[in-house]
Amino acid sequence: MSTKTKTEATDSAKPAPAAIPEGYRLDAKGRLVPVELIKPIDLTRDELVQELVKKAKALSTTIASFRAEVFDLADQFVALSAAEFKVSLGGRKGNLTLHSFDGRYKVLLAIAEHLTFDERLQAAKALIDECINEWAECARPEIKVLVSEAFDTDKEGKLNTGKILGLRRFDIQDKRWQKAMTAIGESLQVVGSKRYVRFYERVGDTDRYDPITLDIAGA
Repeated sequence: MSTKTKTEATDSAKPAPAAIPEGYRLDAKGRLVPVELIKPIDLTRDELVQELVKKAKALSTTIASFRAEVFDLADQFVALSAAEFKVSLGGRKGNLTLHSFDGRYKVLLAIAEHLTFDERLQAAKALIDECINEWAECARPEIKVLVSEAFDTDKEGKLNTGKILGLRRFDIQDKRWQKAMTAIGESLQVVGSKRYVRFYERVGDTDRYDPITLDIAGA
């Protein structure tokens, strides 16, 4: 009887990638091109990109490993600190800021929640539209603009949560508006979260901390 797993059977069924004949390169469209027909500058560019991407992948793996280690060590420290008070903390840890003894460094760990709206947002939008249309002549122009922008979507078709929630700061007593603001609040859902960490170093003897940049794009 075969001992192959389902995954192994699936992998074995996949055709192996065709070997590239010696003296040829694959172009962006998957066509074989003789090396002698490729311009030297194109070959040099390819070598440069291949080398840089290889190093970038290695660095990405290192950063991912470091990130996991940071969260693990921080969680262990929180558990250790809690143990002094004979408290057991279950579940995922929340926001946390750790300072070095001399105050020179700090590590900020936080959870960013991913928020979205359910179908009740459509009801809120309908109520807001009623108000805006009725107030057509007397409505403050900035409110019209903010309402319009709040419900615009980005290139990926996503709504701007901050702009929509920002509508609630207007002190408008119309019952429909108030009902719409309630609907917005109740439609807000937490659909996920992501932990992140940032490192900071104090600037001299000031109270300001500058970030220690790990983002290669912002270095």
